[in-house]
Amino acid sequence: MFSKETYSNRRQVLKKAIGSGLIILPGNEEVGMNYRDNIYHFRQDSSFLYYCGIDTPNLFLVIDVDANIEIVFGDDLTIEQTVWTGPQESLAISSAKSGITAIQPLSFVEAMIKNAVKQKRAIHFLPPYRAAITLKLSNWLETHPSALVKKASITLSKAIVAQRSYKTNEELVEIEKAIDITAAMHLKAMQTARPGMTEYEVAGQVEGTAITNGGQLAFPIILTVNGQYLHNHAGGNILQHGQMVLCDCGAENNMHYAGDMTRTFPVSNTFTTQQKEIYNIVLKAEEAAIATLKPGTFFKDSHLVACKEILTGLKSLGLVKGDLDEAVATGVHTLFFQCGLGHMMGMDVHDMENIGEEYVGYTDTLKKSTEFGLKSLRLGKELEEGFVLTVEPGIYFIPELINQWQAEKKHSEFINYDKVQKYNSFGGIRIEEDFFITKDAYQLLGKPLAKTAEEIEELRNY
Repeated sequence: MFSKETYSNRRQVLKKAIGSGLIILPGNEEVGMNYRDNIYHFRQDSSFLYYCGIDTPNLFLVIDVDANIEIVFGDDLTIEQTVWTGPQESLAISSAKSGITAIQPLSFVEAMIKNAVKQKRAIHFLPPYRAAITLKLSNWLETHPSALVKKASITLSKAIVAQRSYKTNEELVEIEKAIDITAAMHLKAMQTARPGMTEYEVAGQVEGTAITNGGQLAFPIILTVNGQYLHNHAGGNILQHGQMVLCDCGAENNMHYAGDMTRTFPVSNTFTTQQKEIYNIVLKAEEAAIATLKPGTFFKDSHLVACKEILTGLKSLGLVKGDLDEAVATGVHTLFFQCGLGHMMGMDVHDMENIGEEYVGYTDTLKKSTEFGLKSLRLGKELEEGFVLTVEPGIYFIPELINQWQAEKKHSEFINYDKVQKYNSFGGIRIEEDFFITKDAYQLLGKPLAKTAEEIEELRNY
């Protein structure tokens, strides 16, 4: 945990932003994989952690803004539970570490919330994302589960996004720890992968690196020879000479801050000429986008810079033609780059997106696009000092998409489909790093990791 002053100050800022009413911040519960007692790895709710830091299940934080009362609802372990888990710190001690002294049994939270409903007080809660919490809030707030998200507090959502978006120095320390573990995971993948291994053999080494460094996975590992599919997780495909491995992974450190990086490397010692050409286009697109990072830049514009750089490189290879500004405006690049350039990152790898992308990545005046490609851009708004974000351009030759567009003759005035078809079995390439927006520009977070084709080939010199 951070100091109790950190959590107390965070709650004070939140209360001031909300002004009046009851704030409900549920902690997460343990979830059974295939029966109740065989549980998934426990992950506390990030907003609950942000405001009180207690990393145990079955807790509620309720803040009565008007009465200036902060209560943690929960129960200490019984002796029967202790038999299975061993002793744990009492709730009174862990709550005191976050500056909260009011502790009540978990069963009391229902009465407090129902009483607030009866009094018609303003009740602020975030959109729930787990079934158990959804059902409890539904009952206590007398709202059907399907209507609960619509009744979530926009005021609270915006207030929490406004706080969590700006990373403090102590948060940056934790984020860089997670990124350094992430870099070690990638190094393990690049040093381990050999022809004849399966994807999951390599992914196992990657996950083991996270755990042996005191972390966990920030998200399921994406590790595949079919990198053209954006979120293709590790499976039983056997690595073969001439293929590439796309590894997108991230560690979460013990303070629950995340890293998120991607590298693409050849299964053989070196990239083929065709692979290196495309790799260098992606690298130039990443470098061009990074160069735009500073307060005042709209990340949507950074995305479009990367899109044009990708088309510039592909035009040099004869895959596209025509005016590139017009091509980007009409979405030609989405045949090759279907997703967004990046996203906010912090306690969640896609930071705060459970609260709502419309608040995290966009504003009341800048709305998210509904167009193919742009609708996958999770962050579009103006960058500010204190933001932490990813930059991750890529080129993906998806045969199904190429064949459909060609059959429809879509954008045929810009796309040389005969040449594009020669890349139908190419796969995909993505390069991703994490950045902090400073007062004047940006800072690369974490220890540098091999990124150029030549640096990666040197690591692959087995």
